[in-house]
Amino acid sequence: AALLPALLSTSRAWAWLNGRDYVTPDDVKALAQSTLAHRLSLRAEAELEGVSVAAVLESAIGPFPATLMFITGRFFGLV
Repeated sequence: AALLPALLSTSRAWAWLNGRDYVTPDDVKALAQSTLAHRLSLRAEAELEGVSVAAVLESAIGPFPATLMFITGRFFGLV
């Protein structure tokens, strides 16, 4: 699954719709959950325990400042 390229594409589109030709770290963070949620699936055990994809993404993305997410994407050559 191409998770990071999908996030980059939606972030670029969001920036363009907002009249910018560049992506900000806040763009990436704002779109991360909605872009990635439908690309992830939980094991049956997790679903039975009441875990949601949204909760998993929030625990993975929430603690990181937007700037760190942006730098990480840049490190991998995605920005």
